[in-house]
Amino acid sequence: MCNIFVPNTPLHDGAVIISENKIAAASCMLPLSDNQDISKELGTRHRAAMGLSKQCDSIIVVVSEETGKISIAKDGTLIVDVREDVLKKILLKNMIVEPRQVDSKVKEETVQEKTIKNTEK
Repeated sequence: MCNIFVPNTPLHDGAVIISENKIAAASCMLPLSDNQDISKELGTRHRAAMGLSKQCDSIIVVVSEETGKISIAKDGTLIVDVREDVLKKILLKNMIVEPRQVDSKVKEETVQEKTIKNTEK
């Protein structure tokens, strides 16, 4: 994973896709936003983050190659120069499932499994 921050290495260009706490893909090309209101100071990474955030329900974290500053894109909105503590709060808020949600999902899956087993008999 550290390789993505080293210039002139295979994983440096493109995006890293993380799904279910695992790297699902690396060096990916993402769709760019055609929004003309995006600052000209922001590059391809930020445009890709904006474009992707409009097409999916993910949080996109961008690290500027030039400055190392972190930005976040979600639902077509870009927040630039995010502090580490704010990044952590945003990620925790949006990525952790509440225990009640997990419990109800497990109960729902268990009910579905029992229903399937009962109909198979």
